[in-house]
Amino acid sequence: MSLATAKRPREKEKAYSNISARSFLVVVAILLVFLLFCGSLSYFIPQGAFERDANGNILPGTYVKGQLKGIAIWRVITAPARVFASEDALTIIMISIFLLVMSGVFNLLDKTGGVRTFIIYIMRRLRDRGGPVVCMTVLIFMLFGSLFGMFEELVTLLPLIIVFMLSMKLDTMVGLGACLMAACFGFSTAITNPFSVGTAAQLAEIHVSSGAWLRIVFFGIVYLVLCIFLMRYLKKLSRDPQSSPTYENDLKRRESLIDQADDAPKELKKIFRVYSAFFAIQGVLLVSIACIRAIADFAIPLLAASFLISGLISGQIVCRDFKKVLSWFLKGAAAMLPAVFMIALASSVKLVMVESNVIDTVMHTVLQLLGGKGKLITILLIYALILFLQLFIGSASAKIFLVMPIVLPITTALGISPTLIILTYCMADGFTDVILPTNPVLLIGLSMANVSYWKWLKWTWKIQLLLFAISVLVLLFGVMIGY
Repeated sequence: MSLATAKRPREKEKAYSNISARSFLVVVAILLVFLLFCGSLSYFIPQGAFERDANGNILPGTYVKGQLKGIAIWRVITAPARVFASEDALTIIMISIFLLVMSGVFNLLDKTGGVRTFIIYIMRRLRDRGGPVVCMTVLIFMLFGSLFGMFEELVTLLPLIIVFMLSMKLDTMVGLGACLMAACFGFSTAITNPFSVGTAAQLAEIHVSSGAWLRIVFFGIVYLVLCIFLMRYLKKLSRDPQSSPTYENDLKRRESLIDQADDAPKELKKIFRVYSAFFAIQGVLLVSIACIRAIADFAIPLLAASFLISGLISGQIVCRDFKKVLSWFLKGAAAMLPAVFMIALASSVKLVMVESNVIDTVMHTVLQLLGGKGKLITILLIYALILFLQLFIGSASAKIFLVMPIVLPITTALGISPTLIILTYCMADGFTDVILPTNPVLLIGLSMANVSYWKWLKWTWKIQLLLFAISVLVLLFGVMIGY
């Protein structure tokens, strides 16, 4: 039986998505409040305008105050639809299609066992080596998150990772760290993550590889920190197995779960080779985009086309049933539709502010407040803003469309590069996903592992504080070198 046809409860007909109905409604409500608030600004603050250079950047000191004139209510109400006919329509549509394609391919990858096969294949060869297999697993999960923006999809593998860790006489917490935490940290240390770096770079009109060297360095630092954190825990566990927060539960689960670790498909090697080729193609394309300026402007369409074509072909080779392949792809794409709707809502905030001619007035006010504060203070304030929004809006893409159109012109006028803003965004957007109780993916992962939130918080708070300190230091370094 191949992995593509293996029985997987509740996943066979449903695409994995972290956007629950409740979370979606909460985010939509918050974005609607933002939209109505921005529309109401035109009734309380005057219009105004900056002069702009040839690239569209505002020129500080050229602001001219205008009249007070409120925007028509119908324009505010219809903004989420009209945004697809605005000057930003092409960017919004292109990124939305890209996200739909990526979500569809990742669902196909999940259903046909691509990532699962990688984990099984590698862990079986390192099964008797506790430390190396943990570090290797962390690296794989972080790379998938950093390069391809996979996070929620990887959490579906958590039970498998826990089984392997238990089979090596480790515990559930190591499984959570090597899977859930590693995937989240990889997403946060994004190098080419299309859902954060790719989208933000497109909005900033810069190359996706711009400033990648510091993101790579930051990735390496976080990887080492997480590995050291887990290795120190393994030493503690070897000295006193009962120190594990899940010791009693693991004793009960180990005998019943250990046999599941051998539940590997007969076509393991074939699936591994097919998806090795798939990821190799994407890797070559990413390197080509970074090195060849002639195709840099077409990064998003090229990546979308590459994922779509090679993903469908790989799925067909593994599954041999194109109807299933197409169905899994379409269901994965459909799971991203709520996020596309949220992107439209977030984009309509800028549209309303532009149409009411108050966006430059807001920027002028912010520039006056930030004037003389210094670049590091400005960066930290942006960091704090995104952290605050993270409490309510989990979608990385939706937050980007909400924040970046306002933040980027302001920071550019202050002499702060878009690459530093993107790095700041990734840091603030990601790490807290595995500590905030409002994040549904965290709650799903802890439920899978049968670990309480308070046990998890007690186990992880120190590394969260350490990563916060490291993030601030990296941002300080970025400011100092003019990154």
